Amino acid sequence: MKSKLTNCLRPLLLGALLLSGAVHADVRPLDSVAAIVDNDVIMKSQLDKRVREVQQTIAKRGGTNVPPADVLEKQVLERLIVENLQLQIGERSGVRITDEELNQAIGTIAQRNNMSVAQFQAALAHDGLSYEDARDQVRREMIISRVRQRRVAERIQVSEQEVKNFLASDLGKAQLSEEFHLANILVATPESASSEAIQAAARKAGDIYTRLKQGADFGQLAVANSGSDNALEGGDMGWRKAAQLPPPFDAQVSALSLGDVTEPTRTPGGFIILKLLEKRGGGNVTRDEVHVRHILLKPNEVRSEAETKVLADRLYERIKGGEDFGDLAKSYSEDPGSALNGGDLNWVDPQSLVPEFRQVMADSPQGVVSKPFKTQFGWHILEVLGRRATDNTEQAREQQAMMVLRNRKYDEELQSWLRQIRDEAYVEIKLPGAEQAAQADQ
Repeated sequence: MKSKLTNCLRPLLLGALLLSGAVHADVRPLDSVAAIVDNDVIMKSQLDKRVREVQQTIAKRGGTNVPPADVLEKQVLERLIVENLQLQIGERSGVRITDEELNQAIGTIAQRNNMSVAQFQAALAHDGLSYEDARDQVRREMIISRVRQRRVAERIQVSEQEVKNFLASDLGKAQLSEEFHLANILVATPESASSEAIQAAARKAGDIYTRLKQGADFGQLAVANSGSDNALEGGDMGWRKAAQLPPPFDAQVSALSLGDVTEPTRTPGGFIILKLLEKRGGGNVTRDEVHVRHILLKPNEVRSEAETKVLADRLYERIKGGEDFGDLAKSYSEDPGSALNGGDLNWVDPQSLVPEFRQVMADSPQGVVSKPFKTQFGWHILEVLGRRATDNTEQAREQQAMMVLRNRKYDEELQSWLRQIRDEAYVEIKLPGAEQAAQADQ
């Protein structure tokens, strides 16, 4: 593999050298290969660009002690290698992101930041970032997400019995009401690490713990030292249930106060330190439900949009004139699921309905028939028959338990899979001093 890639690159490098010799007035530094990763390469320009982006992100989070460039470069390159491997898997598997899907994802990102797409582009430009580069990064992340879904998430199964056992356990009962926002630092050790390597990792983890207790910034130390997949995000793990964490971390986080860190704990992958950033949860879960009935009229080949609207208006007037809503729904409604029941949808969760229907339903007083309105399905007339709040605690607990167990299995499987594809890949670091650094690590 190495010789093939070298042969492919040699003509390009030779041409570049000849060109630079012919044009002495405009000498520019050539791009170079930072790493060979199976059938692809990571260029030094890619690495430098990502390092700059990470530095900007750290600065925005208020970080003052940015790790040295060589330390950050090593972390970023490892991230790029693992990303590249997943993208190659996506390419071989035929994973494609259409422009429509990408545009929708960009729109969602902008919306989450309370921006239009145009404002999002302007914000990127203000930060010195290219909109096209941002689109490319989102596309890459979507491909990686789909690869992980196929290779990891789809293999995870949680049985009803597992859910029942979890809910009946002391841990399940104690922890479902609380969530923890956590960050971690992993001082990694290889699977076949020698006792000397394990002791060195233990000393490094202990030193990091001491610095944290003395007030060092957790995020900065994570960026500089953590071997976890989330290192460049300051070790941020997001929100987790204690039960999602393998022992003994499930018990440790429950005993932490906000801002506390755990002592380094040995795991199969190395030594882990956790920090509790936030805590939330508690209380019963209720769900608002609405008892509603409706009449649906759809435009078709025989009846135009305008004619459908006219018919809806006529039915509305007939109901206002005293005719029975249920009888008219049985005669005219084109919703096969409710027409025979007089248009009755029974008790429904408003969140399960399309936004236009949900809004009209929310604005309609109980017992008052709405004026005709349009959704993607056609023209509707609705009447709210009742509203209630139901105790959904047990159902919510089962859903939470299912999610906790799936997330626990997913996290373990994902890290194992990432290590596997990294160990099985052909990777050659081409940065200056890479060989000496590798020998020092051994």
